[in-house]
Order: sequence, then C-alpha cells, then structure tokens
Amino acid sequence: MLNQSVLVLNRHWAAVHVTNVRRALILVFGDHAKVVTDDYSTHNFESWRDLSQVSDSLRKIATPSFQIAVPEVIMLTRFSKFPPRQVKFSRRNIYTRDNYTCQYCGVIPPKDELTIDHVIPRSRGGKSTWDNVVLACMRCNMKKGDRMPGEIGLKLPTQPRKPHWLECSHFQVRPNENSLWQKFLDNAYWNVPLQE
Repeated sequence: MLNQSVLVLNRHWAAVHVTNVRRALILVFGDHAKVVTDDYSTHNFESWRDLSQVSDSLRKIATPSFQIAVPEVIMLTRFSKFPPRQVKFSRRNIYTRDNYTCQYCGVIPPKDELTIDHVIPRSRGGKSTWDNVVLACMRCNMKKGDRMPGEIGLKLPTQPRKPHWLECSHFQVRPNENSLWQKFLDNAYWNVPLQE
C-alpha cells in the first residue's frame, strides 16, 4: 500500500507529478504538502490524522500509535512551477506512444517480445527520431529486416510522430479507477493549448 500512486499538485492546483504513498506522507508530515480530499479541502498532517480516526471510508495504514488514511492527492505548499512539457525521446515514451502494440500487425505481445523498428532502416540513412521509429513485434521486425515497409506489404496505421507531453505524463487514469484524480486531470486535459 505504501507504493500506491498519489497525484501531486503544485500550489496552483495543477497536476505536476505522481509519487507513492510513502513519499506523500513524508511531504505532508514535513509541512511541504497538504492532503486534498474529494470536497477540495486541504489537510496538514495533524488534521489528516484526526480525520483518519473518524472516517471509516478511507483505506488506512497502521502505525504503532495511530492509523492514518492513504492520501490519493496532495498539494505542494511552496512549489508553483509546472513540469517541463517536453517529451524525452526514450524507450519508455515510445512504448507509451505506441500503446505497447506492434504498429504493423496490431498485436499486443508481451513487453519483452516488442522491438523498436526504424521505418526507414538505418542502413538506408534512417535516423533514430520520433517520426522514424515504431514498436514492432519480433515477427514483423524479422520480416521487415532492412527494407521499407511498403516493399514487403506492411502498412503503418498512422505515421509515427512526437507525442504530446500529456500522453507520456503518466497521469492517465482508467475509467472509474480514481475519481479524485479525474477531477484534476480532466481539467488539465481540456485546458492544454493545442498546436496549430
């Protein structure tokens, strides 16, 4: 339970990070953050501990002297900046962009059976860039080899592109998974400026 995810907001109530329960409680105890509840009230460590004693609906962690509820969202008391909105070109972000799916056949194999394929092979001058790499299952990657997809009848459903920073932010919430997170992330999603 201590490794469960907790959404972190800056002091302007914008989602900036995801941490675990252990780190969230350390921040709240050290007066660097407050716990946010579903009615948007905020609690320091003492008031959160007191609320934990009277609430039966919250999941709790037992300490030797008291029980404390597991927070879902915390708000930093001093930090007001926003995280960088650049997406790093990394294996994790390529997997996230392509939804762990082979871009040639649409299969979702186990993670260790996915490879990163260069659409224009490196042997033909292809670069390791967002618009030239896709996930491919081992079977499709072996079939393609150092050829262009069209040369062997493979098609990409969409052209590879650099993802928007929200796609790789790890703030995604599945429906009905965490309604309190949804209150903050829905707002972030709809208010992000779009590129023309």
